[in-house]
Amino acid sequence: MTGRVETPPRLIDARGLKCPWPVLRAARAMRDCSAITLLADDPVALIDVPALARAQGWRVHVREEGCFQRYMLEIAPQPDGR
Repeated sequence: MTGRVETPPRLIDARGLKCPWPVLRAARAMRDCSAITLLADDPVALIDVPALARAQGWRVHVREEGCFQRYMLEIAPQPDGR
């Protein structure tokens, strides 16, 4: 049992925070959730958030929202369907 809850993505607003804080907030939230939406405006997050997702095997979608980015992170299903 992982403790992750299957609910709508949790919203994490990390605007105004400099890296590594947006990445740390995302990693902490993903301990308990299967999907999150992260809002961040630090340009370094454009590198760090996708790198975290790759390292953890998560899916990531990034969308520009004016002066910040919206990162949708979710746990990728395992090949055996878990």
